[in-house]
Amino acid sequence: MPIRLAEQIIHKAAWLYYTHGLRQDEVAAKLNISRASVAMYLRKARESGIVNISASTQLFAEDVLARELEDAYALDGAWVVPHAEPTGDKADVPQVAAAVFVEQVQRGDHIGIAWGRTVYAIADVMSYADLQDVTVVQLCGNLGAPYDYRPDQCTMEIARRLNAKGLNFYAPLVLSSEELADRLREEPVIRQQLASISECSLALHSVGTVDEDSHVVTCGALAPKAMRALAKSGAAGVIAGQIIDASGQALDCSYNRRVISADLGSIRAIRKRLMVVQEDVKLAPLKAALAGGLCSHLVTTAWMARRLVDDAGKARA
Repeated sequence: MPIRLAEQIIHKAAWLYYTHGLRQDEVAAKLNISRASVAMYLRKARESGIVNISASTQLFAEDVLARELEDAYALDGAWVVPHAEPTGDKADVPQVAAAVFVEQVQRGDHIGIAWGRTVYAIADVMSYADLQDVTVVQLCGNLGAPYDYRPDQCTMEIARRLNAKGLNFYAPLVLSSEELADRLREEPVIRQQLASISECSLALHSVGTVDEDSHVVTCGALAPKAMRALAKSGAAGVIAGQIIDASGQALDCSYNRRVISADLGSIRAIRKRLMVVQEDVKLAPLKAALAGGLCSHLVTTAWMARRLVDDAGKARA
């Protein structure tokens, strides 16, 4: 497993100070901590041997890779779950993500929750906490048919785990016509729910693929033939039920105009946007989400992280 979450800030302080050559006051400003804390963390880094660990050392390899990932994509935080190959066991990813997520929650927070297999897997292993002053907000409309990881189920399970207030989105994910979707967005209840996204300080989401295994296809929101057509038109991923292109922008298509969901600008405005990606087939969708500024914090596998870092290096060369 990677460094324990409580110790990650020590590693980050040492990385900024020794690798980037920042002064202690600059490290303090970047990590939003005091200069005295930086000095303490650097001392602990020396005592624990972190500053003497090379990138090839197995014990700290994933944590050095996480720092490289943060540098390559200007992330505020990255957590890398070790396994070498894309076919390896990914069971630890939801567990690490759940621990990271709970650590990011602060009293009084409004939290935006998307949906999908990954988000529901995180909710299913999340530890219980007593955060009664926290509000968990659904980021997109719901699905009518029975479905194991519907948006409302993801939202309410996380709210239950945190003993927090849950706010469901009382609208379908996708409407039958653009006109009907426009009219529904103007309904006071829906308009208020969409506006409440701006109050969120933390979001938990993943990114979906644009193939026939995409969750918007398997749930019936989009037909396989329609998804194939969108992929040919430049679709690269799915965020909160919306189709994005390779630059992370909303694809100009009828489907997106029929979707009831927080717009991408609202999601980008959330200060901490925690994205969790475990499947290797999501490399291209994840790169699109990163390009569009839809992720500030990332939990992923070592294989995925290495591919991302290598691709970023090639792009700069």
